[in-house]
Amino acid sequence: MWLILAFLSAAFLGVYDSLKKKSLKDNAVLPVLFLNTVFSSLIFVPFIVLSATGVMHTGSIFHVAQGSWHDHLYIVGKALIVLSSWVLGYFGMKHLPLTIVGPINATRPVMVLVGALLFFGERLNLWQWAGVLLAVASFLLLSRSGRKEGIDFKHDHWIYMIVGAALLGALSGLYDKYLMSPESEGGLGLDRMMVQSWYNIYQSIMMLLMLLLIWWPQRRHSTPFHWDWAILGISVFLSTADFMYFFSLSLPSAMISVVSMIRRGSVVVSFACGAMFFHEKNLRAKALDLALVLLGMVFLYIGSS
Repeated sequence: MWLILAFLSAAFLGVYDSLKKKSLKDNAVLPVLFLNTVFSSLIFVPFIVLSATGVMHTGSIFHVAQGSWHDHLYIVGKALIVLSSWVLGYFGMKHLPLTIVGPINATRPVMVLVGALLFFGERLNLWQWAGVLLAVASFLLLSRSGRKEGIDFKHDHWIYMIVGAALLGALSGLYDKYLMSPESEGGLGLDRMMVQSWYNIYQSIMMLLMLLLIWWPQRRHSTPFHWDWAILGISVFLSTADFMYFFSLSLPSAMISVVSMIRRGSVVVSFACGAMFFHEKNLRAKALDLALVLLGMVFLYIGSS
């Protein structure tokens, strides 16, 4: 079950990346990110209210536990990590092709894998290792293919932002495992819906402060903001992808290293959107690399089923 949820999360995440690229075209980054956090929060507010008033039963998969102030401090930490990753990722996404951003983001599972091996003692079987190695090889080849588009990976600060976002994203994945793993396994055992609901709310508060302090005073001297319906789509697809992701991690047999690797399979969806809707270049050279990504996902599925 957790494996199926991980694959569904990857598909929704790929559409999310594509909508994000569309919404950022010739648009101000911080207002787009602020609205994304607000809409995501609004999706979960009804669940918080219904759970707090007792209308939604505790047995429901949408029930939001209340938690202590101590628990919420950990969730604030989650919000800080994710928002930092998003700020870097949104700026990088605006200035780079999807077919470049995708492969860099796809290195997150490798970082998570190292962390999972070191901190959670997870072990992979031969099928899973084969899938991981194929995925890593394909990501490296995709990155090399992207260099043919004239982007200097060593001196482009937008590349550094995407790399920074990937590092923080990997840290967030490990932190998720710690937050939601049972106490008997060294985690905090927090309710997954509580984590997802409240970290979105805390992010929107943080983004409001950033908007007022950074963007609003300089709005007349920077890229103007314009509304795009893709902004609303960002929140819907991201919230759905994250719900499936958190649900997957909350299941006892879930392995954070495998779940994170599968989620990076979203690069396949974003690649297809980059080809069809954004008409990006150098696609033939990247087709074989994408085939390796798919093969790696198949091996992961076989090794985990």
